[in-house]
Formats: sequence, C-alpha cells, structure tokens
Amino acid sequence: MAAPAPADVETVRVRLPNSRKGEQFAYAELMLGSFHIRVRCSDGITRLGRIKGKMKRRAWIREGDVIIITPWSFQDEKCDISYRYTPPQRDWLRRNKYI
Repeated sequence: MAAPAPADVETVRVRLPNSRKGEQFAYAELMLGSFHIRVRCSDGITRLGRIKGKMKRRAWIREGDVIIITPWSFQDEKCDISYRYTPPQRDWLRRNKYI
C-alpha cells in the first residue's frame, strides 16, 4: 500500500495552454456584459474576450482572474476564453514561474 502524501504537500492539477492551438495566458481586466470580457494577454495585447458556450454557466469569471484564451485567426483583437484557473492553480502557476 502506498504511503499517504504529507499534509504540507498539496496536489494540484493544472491545465497549461496548448501552443499548437495558439492558446495563451491572460488576465480578465473588465467585465463588459453579454459574456464579453476585456482581457490582457501574455503577448501584451488587450483583446475582447468571448466566453464560449460550454463555459457560460459552469465557470464564473471575475476581474483579475487568470484564464486561457485562443485568439481569433481572422480578427486579432478578439479571442475565445476557454478555461479559468482556481486560486490554488493560480498559486501553483506563480510558484513554478509560468505567470
């Protein structure tokens, strides 16, 4: 039987952006209503983000959240939001220098 993990070690599963699909980290800056959010992307561009249909009622996004976005191929100033990180996941990303 495997030994249990020590109490001070927390196991966190974190989804990272898939560079083949063009995904990247972003911060939610401003809620605009109608499932649109202004986001500051890791490449330094501010885009208008749209919450995808699957996420609309499952994940509530607030200003300051770390998210994964996919820029549109035909309009570079817009993107789709595909994932929101929880606070423990965000802390793990900072500890491991992803953001």
